[in-house]
Amino acid sequence: MFQLEVQAIHTGASAQNKEEAIRQVAAALTAAGNVAEGYVNGMLAREQQTTTFLGNGIAIPHGTTDTRDLVLKTGVQVYQFPQGVDWGEGQTAYVAIGIAAKSDEHLALLRQLTHVLSDDSIAEQLKTASAEDLRALLMGENQAAEFKFDTSLIAVDVAASDLITLQALNAGRLQAAGAVDASFIADVISRAPLSLGQGIWLSDSANGNLGSAVAVSRAAAPFQHQGENVALLLTVAANDQRPLEVLGYLSNLLLSNKAERLLKADAAGILALLTSEVDEAAELLTAEFTIRNEHGLHARPGTALVTVIKQFNSDITVTNLDGSGKPANGRSLMKVVALGVKKGHRLRFTASGEDAQQALNAIEEAINAGLGEGAA
Repeated sequence: MFQLEVQAIHTGASAQNKEEAIRQVAAALTAAGNVAEGYVNGMLAREQQTTTFLGNGIAIPHGTTDTRDLVLKTGVQVYQFPQGVDWGEGQTAYVAIGIAAKSDEHLALLRQLTHVLSDDSIAEQLKTASAEDLRALLMGENQAAEFKFDTSLIAVDVAASDLITLQALNAGRLQAAGAVDASFIADVISRAPLSLGQGIWLSDSANGNLGSAVAVSRAAAPFQHQGENVALLLTVAANDQRPLEVLGYLSNLLLSNKAERLLKADAAGILALLTSEVDEAAELLTAEFTIRNEHGLHARPGTALVTVIKQFNSDITVTNLDGSGKPANGRSLMKVVALGVKKGHRLRFTASGEDAQQALNAIEEAINAGLGEGAA
């Protein structure tokens, strides 16, 4: 994990405009030995190509591929502008995170930082926090334990003919994730799950919840339990309210008689259905494309992708099948960049809405064209 030093954080700064702010950040990167003289020109050129504003008052100015040879060692310099800096297009930046990175090292850094910065409440604190508090916020040290629900906690095509098999599998995965202890497992296996209808079952326990997480197991072939159909079991570990959002999405699918989608989707599809809005009146369309950009999906190609998605009315999520498997809102540059997409990674786009197919076609065309960086 990238470590941020307090010495790299500059609070209470001021700048009349974006260029002045970038020059301050570049000077700090040079002074810290991260870059050689001239890197600032690449940072300014990058800003001309596409804005580095991510949202929530945060910008990430960095150089172009042409100035990557001026990077001496990967690092960041953080500038806080309490009065804000006009970053163009009506956007105001209160924190600028200047990045110097070789190759695609910056993707892991961006993923770490944007995971924290996507929290609106934290972004508000960044405006006036002290250097020590700012470091803690950026490093996620003040965050609650992560809510665990990704493709590693979802099993499909399980060879099972009874509920106890699905219960044990889910409980074991939750334990491996550090979300439950032995008392949870003993209790959840000893009690019958609750049938929600449409082949969906739910289990939980009041005992041994160490964290919040959700595990899902789906039988390869549905079977009967006391006269009811069993196709999928969802097991919940909870020590806060965060699993309720997943249960809310599940409830919506059940109420609209759309739970069958969970029985046909793969792991990434199940994750998307239980963590994002789905237009119940529209068909859910998916497409998978491989990113060929040499340095992955950094700010520039990320911006190009988000720009294409915003041209359509459909709800679109993006899932990095070679990453965490968690879907991200395709309209949010911050969340798309946070996927940590590298060259060769496969992205799944899930779209629902009246222009879903047109959107997927446009996305495919943009990716094949190199997302503003030329076809590979």
